[in-house]
Amino acid sequence: MKTYTPQPIDTSGVTISDDIGELTELLAKNVHEVYVQGRLAEGWRYGPRRDDAKKQNPTLIPYEELSESEKSYDRQTAMETLRSIIALGYEIKRVRPGLSGQD
Repeated sequence: MKTYTPQPIDTSGVTISDDIGELTELLAKNVHEVYVQGRLAEGWRYGPRRDDAKKQNPTLIPYEELSESEKSYDRQTAMETLRSIIALGYEIKRVRPGLSGQD
């Protein structure tokens, strides 16, 4: 088997402004929502322990009920996505109130 060496976009020089940093939590929640929606569509259900044979998973709950370690995974995914977008030369800015209900 060939050894795979990941080569993610270099985001080490990217700084995130506070307003864009706030976007991280909104995206992290959405990452979780999309994940859960996909698992439910595949027949997975909530269960106290992960059981692949029974398609049960304890993380199929609302984002707000996740442990901080689970939320941290979603936040890291969201933050790295934002950093990658900026590293690729794109700008992210809020141009109008969003649908988050936080405006």
